[in-house]
Amino acid sequence: MLLLTFLIIFLPFWIVLWIWSPGKPKPFLDEHGKAIVGSISEKIYIDINGVKQGMFIRGKDITKPVLLYLHGGMPDYFLTANYPIKLDEDFVVVWWEQRGTGMSFQSGVKSQVISSDQLVSDAIALTNYLRKRFSQEKIYLMGHSGGTFIGMLTAAKAPELFHAYIGISQVSNQLLSEQLAYNYMLEQYKKNGNRRMVQKLEMAPAIINGSISKQYLALRDPCMHELGIGTMRSMHSVLKGIFLPSLRFEEYTLKEKINLWRSKAASGVSAVWTEMLSTDLNKAVSKLTIPVYFMEGIYDYTCSYTLARSYFNLIEAPIKGFYTFHQSAHSPIFEEPDKMSTILQQDVRRNRIDLADQDKQ
Repeated sequence: MLLLTFLIIFLPFWIVLWIWSPGKPKPFLDEHGKAIVGSISEKIYIDINGVKQGMFIRGKDITKPVLLYLHGGMPDYFLTANYPIKLDEDFVVVWWEQRGTGMSFQSGVKSQVISSDQLVSDAIALTNYLRKRFSQEKIYLMGHSGGTFIGMLTAAKAPELFHAYIGISQVSNQLLSEQLAYNYMLEQYKKNGNRRMVQKLEMAPAIINGSISKQYLALRDPCMHELGIGTMRSMHSVLKGIFLPSLRFEEYTLKEKINLWRSKAASGVSAVWTEMLSTDLNKAVSKLTIPVYFMEGIYDYTCSYTLARSYFNLIEAPIKGFYTFHQSAHSPIFEEPDKMSTILQQDVRRNRIDLADQDKQ
């Protein structure tokens, strides 16, 4: 009887999930429904420093410059299904799912063994693979959220491989960023008269003995999204905004969807969260020898907008531009894709800062 009840409740769910999971990347089609000649849309696994790692590679023109995208705490290519972007019109975009995450998750590998040094080494190895495959001397490096932590370290270690570094929601001093986020959320709930959440936050301080508390982490994502300072300004639910869209994403197989969330559960905020909290990039990387571009949502408290701006002012670089996205929180790449595309076309591709915030240069 128990087994029958289980099948009645859960079997339809698994059937639907299986139907949603053909696992094939969608091609770029012309007006006649045929694949665009010279385009690329593939999902591949390659060996990177001894570990099989997966990625999506997409571009409407295979001769365009390659852009390597470093995701944050979990791969987010699946969000493009609901939040279309235009990067693949001007670049061949590589959506790499880093060691230990998503398609690159291996159940026998503990997240604790993944270090920033390892991820930087992987990024460099993948960059060299892409340079050779697409016959390009240099590529573009773009990081988002936690990916900017690895991105800055990679750009500093091997600048000769990249045209420019693009940081979206740039990490700087993440420990301080978490305290600022906590202060803001507590203040907002007090203004809103939400005594229940005020009490919860007051009982869960962000930092205890110099480290982020588990009690705060349990409240962090729900509070950020409820207040519009999390993943996106308009995304108020992790369940509806991230979890369900990942299940509906047809370019993942069922196993890949399961691994996406197994890896997230294993790593928490990030596989290198402890390193991010203990590293102040203001001191670790204060100079780059390639152009630097920061794209920042003004409502972002996941990685503080204010701290990113301060970090930008500190950095030495031959060219640097800071861009405020006034309708965005943590993901301007998805929240304001048209503006992002225009900046990349007119400034980043041309080594200019014409569209940058003029008071931040």
